[in-house]
Amino acid sequence: MKLSRQRSGFTLIEVLVALFVVATALAALGLAGARALDTQAGLEARTFALWAADNRLAEARLEDSLRPGRSSGRVQIGSRNLRWRRTIEPAPGGELWRIDVIILDADDRPVFTHTGFAPR
Repeated sequence: MKLSRQRSGFTLIEVLVALFVVATALAALGLAGARALDTQAGLEARTFALWAADNRLAEARLEDSLRPGRSSGRVQIGSRNLRWRRTIEPAPGGELWRIDVIILDADDRPVFTHTGFAPR
């Protein structure tokens, strides 16, 4: 007479395969989360740089008399310390000033470039 043993549960191989699948999925989720954080940080940096550039353009437009030339300075927006460079030159046609503003990060890398115009 043959004794029959009933098995219940998972084999060691099945458990190891399941753990591998779960570990791979968690690693992929972690990588996706890290990429999302990097993207968010980049968008935040560009947003602050846009605000700084818009402010520099507005200040130039409010000046009584614009003159061609270059100027630069520092600005703090939020928790970021940024540098800016502004160039004013005649626009083609001669009736407007072209104002170019470049925002630089702490390592002097351009973060954002903005161009505007003002009447002469």
